[in-house]
Amino acid sequence: MRIAVTYHVRAEAAEIAARAQGIAVEQSVEMPLDAIDEPAVLRDIVGAVQDISDLGDGRFAVRIGLAVSTLGDDPGQVLNMLFGNTSLQEDVTLADVDLPATILAAYARPRHHLPELRSKMSARSRALTASALKPQGLPAARLGMLSERLALGGLDFIKDDHGLANQTYSRYADRISHCAAGIRRAIRHTGHHTQYIPSVTGDLDQMRAQARLARDEGLSSLMVAPMISGFPAVQRLVREFPDMTIFAHPSMGGLRIAPDLLIGKLFPLIGADAVIFPSYGGRFGYSQATCRRLAAHARAFGALPVPAGGMTLARTGEILDFYGPDTMLLIGGNLLLARDRIPEEAAAFTRAVAAHAYR
Repeated sequence: MRIAVTYHVRAEAAEIAARAQGIAVEQSVEMPLDAIDEPAVLRDIVGAVQDISDLGDGRFAVRIGLAVSTLGDDPGQVLNMLFGNTSLQEDVTLADVDLPATILAAYARPRHHLPELRSKMSARSRALTASALKPQGLPAARLGMLSERLALGGLDFIKDDHGLANQTYSRYADRISHCAAGIRRAIRHTGHHTQYIPSVTGDLDQMRAQARLARDEGLSSLMVAPMISGFPAVQRLVREFPDMTIFAHPSMGGLRIAPDLLIGKLFPLIGADAVIFPSYGGRFGYSQATCRRLAAHARAFGALPVPAGGMTLARTGEILDFYGPDTMLLIGGNLLLARDRIPEEAAAFTRAVAAHAYR
């Protein structure tokens, strides 16, 4: 059995057939075929070029059939066999992969779906709302006060900025204690059960310890960066903490893997319940077409798309018209610009999102 993997390759037309065959060999046996004397390896393991399509402007879509048996049950090995050595060739991008049910069944997959998240927030028909704790460098107590002010605006989720780890000025244990306490104070005032999402970092043992601290603090969500922590470690964390909703952050995701594949398919494959990604029109360069595909892939896998990355309150209607209510919209720095009026600005955000609920 084979999976179809698509690469986008920049090459001369006269060279593309040889380049395609080179990728097929590199991503399967990575050695001269003439040196292989085992017929079963040549027949069943060596990658097969299935199609070459001209995309124009010197680019080609190359579809390679790779043996499912080479992937094993390790998500790190999946990445390795899809793009390991070929990622070293700067004119090749991993564009897509068609994952069969046998592969999907072996991995963690999302466990906390949109209806469950909506139920926690009493948000039956609207998009969910989120913001981020910034800037890097604030002490834990200041971050706790900021989390309270954001939560007073009725936001659903407040996450750590992905750069917050276990720095000396804001130790993880102190930060989650202050932030959880700040949000609890806000909940007593608003009655809205805002959730705090701490970022867990470090090696697997450190992430486990941080996840346990979060659970002991009464938290039910975690954020991880799969490209930094590693796919196998994230999947292990997901399986060991099945009660925690996992948010995946895209940091280090710009590595010539199509974002709609990496974030929309592969992050949910290892158990991300929600995938954060930079939306079109913000600080990053994703197109509307890429964002549309990414959101569709995530939903198809059971994960919640979370467009972010320079979003503004003024664009709330536009963004939700584009993505629809089955989305979590994350606005960070734009809300923080309000300074002394952060609770009021966060409340304006929640009202704007509520206006785009399902009718």
